[in-house]
Amino acid sequence: MKYTLIYSDADGESHFEDVEIPLNEGGKIGRLSEHFPVTSLQFRENTPDYDWDFHNAPQKQYIVLLDGEIEITTSLGEKRIFKGGDILRVEDTEGKGHKTKNLIKSTRKSLFIKI
Repeated sequence: MKYTLIYSDADGESHFEDVEIPLNEGGKIGRLSEHFPVTSLQFRENTPDYDWDFHNAPQKQYIVLLDGEIEITTSLGEKRIFKGGDILRVEDTEGKGHKTKNLIKSTRKSLFIKI
């Protein structure tokens, strides 16, 4: 399993990094990761016209996209598309931030998991 990390470097530029989550055999219940400490969970809905210019993450958090499709652009212009089922970890709480735009014009649902 993997997630995409969005982080800022020392110059404040935002970047993507693919991170693999190791899974261990858990028997009949499937493969499991180690536990990750979290502090809160928040449910979110975005309007169909969601298109947010450069911004920083409000805190370090995982974002689990439940549906929809978004395009995220880093401060260096790199773009990636994410859809329902994808997991992001945003850590660019400082620096130049990133852009987020709905690609499907419908209400989008996600989970914010603060770390």
